Formats: sequence, C-alpha cells, structure tokens
Amino acid sequence: MFTKNGRKDQRSHRDRRRDGGRRTSSVPVVLNSEHLPSPKLPKLRNTLRIIPLGGLGEIGKNIAAYEFGEDILIVDCGIMFPHEEMLGIDFVIPDIRYLEANKNRIRGIILTHGHEDHIGAVPYLQPRLGCPVYGSSLTIGLVKVKFEEFSLPENQLHSIKPGDSIKLGNFKIDTFPMVHSMPGDLGLVIHTSLGRVLHLADFKFDETAQYNRESKDRLARLGREGVFLLTMDSTNVEEEGKSLTETVVEEEIGEIFKKTKGRLIITSFASAIPRIQSVIRSAEKSRRKVFISGRSMERNIEMAERLNYLAVPKGIIQDIRQLKNIPDDQIAIICTGSQGEEFSALSRIAAGEHRQIRLKPGDTIVLSGSVIPGNERSIADVVNNLFKLGANVIYGGEAAEIHTSGHARRGDLAEVMRLVHPKYFLPMHGEYRHLVLHARLGAENGISPKNIFVMENGQVLDFDQNGGRLQRMRVPSGYVLIDGLGVGDVGNIVLRDRQAMAKDGILVAIATIDRQNKKLLSSPDIISRGFIYMRENEELVFNIRQKVKKLVTQNLQEHPNDINLVKSKIRDKISDYIEDTTQRRPMVIPVIIEV
Repeated sequence: MFTKNGRKDQRSHRDRRRDGGRRTSSVPVVLNSEHLPSPKLPKLRNTLRIIPLGGLGEIGKNIAAYEFGEDILIVDCGIMFPHEEMLGIDFVIPDIRYLEANKNRIRGIILTHGHEDHIGAVPYLQPRLGCPVYGSSLTIGLVKVKFEEFSLPENQLHSIKPGDSIKLGNFKIDTFPMVHSMPGDLGLVIHTSLGRVLHLADFKFDETAQYNRESKDRLARLGREGVFLLTMDSTNVEEEGKSLTETVVEEEIGEIFKKTKGRLIITSFASAIPRIQSVIRSAEKSRRKVFISGRSMERNIEMAERLNYLAVPKGIIQDIRQLKNIPDDQIAIICTGSQGEEFSALSRIAAGEHRQIRLKPGDTIVLSGSVIPGNERSIADVVNNLFKLGANVIYGGEAAEIHTSGHARRGDLAEVMRLVHPKYFLPMHGEYRHLVLHARLGAENGISPKNIFVMENGQVLDFDQNGGRLQRMRVPSGYVLIDGLGVGDVGNIVLRDRQAMAKDGILVAIATIDRQNKKLLSSPDIISRGFIYMRENEELVFNIRQKVKKLVTQNLQEHPNDINLVKSKIRDKISDYIEDTTQRRPMVIPVIIEV
C-alpha cells in the first residue's frame, strides 16, 4: 500500500479532487487487481507494446504506457471520481505496480493537458517512479501547485512548447497544439521504427479558436507522411455533429450580463480557462467587478494569468471580502461548484454556509458546465436549495448555449480519421460502449476492422512487422483509493463494511467478563447507530440483550481461551436473529472486555 507525503490543508485537497475526473455509470467496486502479482512481461526487440492502465472502460484516470525495447514512455497520469458505492472515497488513482516493477526502464511522463483526469495522480505516483515529467507551461504550472501542496521537489518538472520535440530513450516525441477547453493541450506524435503513433487525448475542432487551423494542417501533413497507429479520445462519440464554439458561448454569456440587474454568480470548472476568460471579458464590457470564490479557481486563474494564458484587465478582480462594498449591479462572481460538489463554493452558498456570500432575491446563478454522469442528484439538490433562497437559476437545457464540451463529437472524430487515415486504430478515454462505437466509426471511415483494437485496462497490445495482437497476459490495472490522508489503505473489504453500515446501520453488543473465571460481570450493553431508535424499540433491544447474554455465557464455557471465536459465534447468531425479526441485517460488532 502507498503512504502519502504531507499536504498543506484538507480544504485544498477537497478542491483539488473536485476539478478533475468524472464518475462513470459502471460500478465495479471490487479492486480487480488487488491481489495480482505484477508480471514481468518478456521484452521484445522491434516491438511496440501499449498497456493502458486507466481511462478505458471508464471516464477519468487516464494513463497509458508505451514500450519499445528497453524503454517505457508514460502518457498522462490522472484521477477519477469515485463510484457512488465507494463511500467516503475522495477520488481514485491508477494502480502502477507494473510501472514500479519496471521503473528503471521509464524514460519520462508526458502530460497532454492540465485537467485533473490527466494530471491529478502525478504527485502521488511520480515520486514512486522517479522519472521526469513534461508538459506545456500551463500544465506544468498546475502540477507545480500540487507539488507545493505535497512538499515535493520540482526539479523533475519540465515545460515544453507546442512544436517542441523531445527524445526519451528510443522514443522521439513531436508535440503540436490542439484545441481544448484547457489551454496548452498537446497532440503527440511518437516515432518508432514501425512508424508514427498519433496520440490525441482530449481535443475538439473550433474554427474560431487559436491553433485550430494549425492543428488541422499538422494532422493533414501526418496523413500524407503516414500514421501507423491512431489512438484518440472517445468521450463524445455518441454526440452527433460538432461542438459549439467558445465564441458562441461567450456571446450568450454576454447576453446574460446585459439582461441581469442584480448580482451575477457563474459557476465553472476551475480548469475551464476559456470560459473564465469569457466571463472576465463580459464583466469588463458591463462594468462589473469580478470576485473569485473557490481555492482551486483562485489558484488556476493566478497561474493562467502569470503564464499569459488569461488576460485580466487591471483592477477588475477584487478581494471577495470587499463584496459588501460594491453595488449589486456591479458584481460578477466566478465560483466552483458546477457539479454540485460537496465542498465547492456554490454548495456552501446554497447551504447558506458561505462566509462572504449570502443569497438574496434578485441574484442570478448560472451553472456553466455539462452534467457529469453520476452528479445529477448532487446538482439537483444544489439547484433546489438555490431556488429556495430566492435566486434565479439558469441551468440544464436552459443553459445549453453557455457551455461547450472540450471533447470532439462524431463529426470531429471522423474528420481526424479522414485526415490521417491510419493503418491501425485504438479508441481510448471512454466507457466500454464509447470505445465500441468509436471503433465502428473508424470502420465507417476507411480503417480495416481487423486493424481496430478495443481494449480494457491492463491488456497488452503488441505491434511488430507482422501486425498487432492482444496478449493473453494482463498487468494490474485496478483502483487505488484516496480517502483523506490515506492512499491505498482502503480496499474492497473496507468498502463492503461501509456499504453494509450505510444500508442497514450498525449494532454493537458490549459484554464485560471476569478475566479469571470467564463469567459475565453485568448485563451486556447494546448500541445502535443507523439501525433502530432504541427508545422506540425497547422490546427488541431487550431480546437482543438477553440473547447476547446467553450466547456469551454458553460460548465462553465451550471456548474459554478463544475470545475471537466467541465473538464470531455471537455475531452470526445475533445477525440471524435480527434478520428473522426485522428483515434487516445491520453490521453486528460484538465487543468483549476482560477485567
């Protein structure tokens, strides 16, 4: 199991985990590689090996290993939101036991962009691998903020510019800019003796965006030069057509600013720099001051401005502690919480717990962000509370024109395939249905079906002069769970216990016995939490107490030197009795105290 370096404070940790990866609708709670050994795969000459360790069959936790000869290249290292059944878990990071077993072969990590589902696990995993990390200046800047929180040295973090090429062992990697909702997004061309591998993580085409023309020209040139393998994001493969441009979104945000008379509160992902820029420009045009709420939002805006990814007019951003001194019609607040995150600024506003912001009639709140699967209930609860407090809330379908996804839809995905016409295709980044639909889209656009591979995390795909083939052997690729300060110390047994307690509650039976003669000294104490209200169920509590008393006496006579066995028998019998009596099965915990 992992141990974790220090962190400055819990609030920054909470903010950080809410900015990134997304929940998935599939819920495999068992840590599927928890007890698997980390295999030593045979090294093959002139063979390209690809091992996805996250991001396939799920949304988030993106990480892939490329191997050629003695060298390993890692692309991205992200986190994922926990499934609903992962009670109390903050987020999930990849299982890297295979990489740790081969860390002497790792030449570096390249990060495609700065979203949490691509960089969030770096401070947890890079210290264990000891390898250099490369990314655009904004991406590395965001990672540096995390390293500061973890008190980690930053000497292994290296900024590169779009268009730069780097050599890592046998790998030569060319970078070029791609359009995304996060600036500094990099497309990667990985050169091998078999041919070029084109790795496109999150991206989209936007005719109004900087680098859009350059990206398409580069893809077209790669198509002419030849692409051996294309691997590409599948998240929005179910969506027809193309995404809205950020220009359309900014125009709609501008209209909201014009129409709103009172205070305006806009939520966004803390990493959505183009969206934040649109809000700042609209605020400047409407002569509003901008106030920021949310630690992650503050950090990202500061970093983006310092690196010239964000243009902020002098004096427009004000200290939120001065909010009460500004007229309502001159206020625009940008805050975290577009997904209803528990500790976000918007959730605290909706609960009436925010230190500086108290809602009042006339306030308008805009939720600028598409709903991440699994967050629907949280968002609905926040929206309901906002309405109760008298606010006007723009959300859901009503807010469709104020958010555009950073992920390519089918039209953009098909255009990439037509531009580069790869020999082989590997869909990535998506739930299993997304991968299959993306594979079908590839076949529709001229890629031979036998050259398309739909993989799962931990599978091994080898390419040589004879083509590509999936190996039977898998490597560990399960979940490492982050719970507060604990990293990997919560497994499926602990999760099962949490689920049992959440579903049916807990009942504790405490018996005090004499250490010498192994006899009860008093009537057992019964404690119920989440099972029954004891004052209203006195008869049931009495019966349970009598049964515990009888079981303790009987089993201590039979097994006086095996207290654990006595507790086990009490637990089983009391659990069966409660289930027969109430049709419920709380977690029963017998406690025997020897005095």
